Amino acid sequence: MVRAVLAAFLLLVAGPGMARETVRLWPGTPPGSGAPSGPEHVGTEGAARGAYTNITTPRMEIYRPAHPNGAAVLVLGGGGYFRIQIDSAARPIARWLAGEGVTAIVLFYRLPGDGWNEDAPFQDAQRALRMIRARASALHIDPHRLGVLGSSAGGHLAGIMATRGDHDFYAHVDAADDQPATPDFAALIYPVISMRPPLDTTRTARHLRDLPDYRAAYSVEEHVGPATPPIFLAHALDDPIANPGHSLAMFQAMRAAHRPVEMHLFQHGGHSWGMGVPGREVAAWPGLFLTWLRANGIVPGGAEAASTTSE
Repeated sequence: MVRAVLAAFLLLVAGPGMARETVRLWPGTPPGSGAPSGPEHVGTEGAARGAYTNITTPRMEIYRPAHPNGAAVLVLGGGGYFRIQIDSAARPIARWLAGEGVTAIVLFYRLPGDGWNEDAPFQDAQRALRMIRARASALHIDPHRLGVLGSSAGGHLAGIMATRGDHDFYAHVDAADDQPATPDFAALIYPVISMRPPLDTTRTARHLRDLPDYRAAYSVEEHVGPATPPIFLAHALDDPIANPGHSLAMFQAMRAAHRPVEMHLFQHGGHSWGMGVPGREVAAWPGLFLTWLRANGIVPGGAEAASTTSE
């Protein structure tokens, strides 16, 4: 069954030197309950421009670089769990990563705001990580260099995968589910982290509040432990949607657990900046993240490579 699902790929041109493929996450009906009341929709105006709602078919959009370096990143767009910023954030980030040799996978996950069960995003993200590792050889990636990158609510989703990836959010479906679902690193960009007051004011939190013990179960900072992978954080101090206290809470939790963490706080930038407007402060984050990936040995070109070159 896994082979049948994985064979159902649509090959598309994504840009110079890279290809884009799409694959469904589930071989049949997804776990959980609920469904959108209408067809999938892409916004055309304002903050909703390029944002997807009414996700009917959870799926991965895979961007293969011309020269893969073995690393891979699952990209999780934000949108408060009622939409996903695909065209303004997730896809540009994926194209940039692929241009740097990183295999990038954009996830179209189910949304509680569309009527799906409230834990549907976690089911879809966990399934995606397992499927990517199951296809590591075909994707020319190292299954031990697979990370997640999420922005806003996508940052919350990425954080839950980084801290609770070993918790089964759905029942075993096929052989792909034998793979681990905890990423090897995570980048959380203007993320929602905590469900606790005074940070529980986001729409992200409102869409999760009917889950059992949601404040404790879905406050990312409360699940940081000795096995939490390295974390990269970026946030603007003037963010009006996700208080920078979210990133600060995650940073402090990582430091308390003696886990690798790097945080960048920008004086200006607001929220939902995606790759960042050229010339603005927040546009520095992709370069900082790439430097972090190199420094942590996730992509080539770090301190070890520099040392070898100098010799």
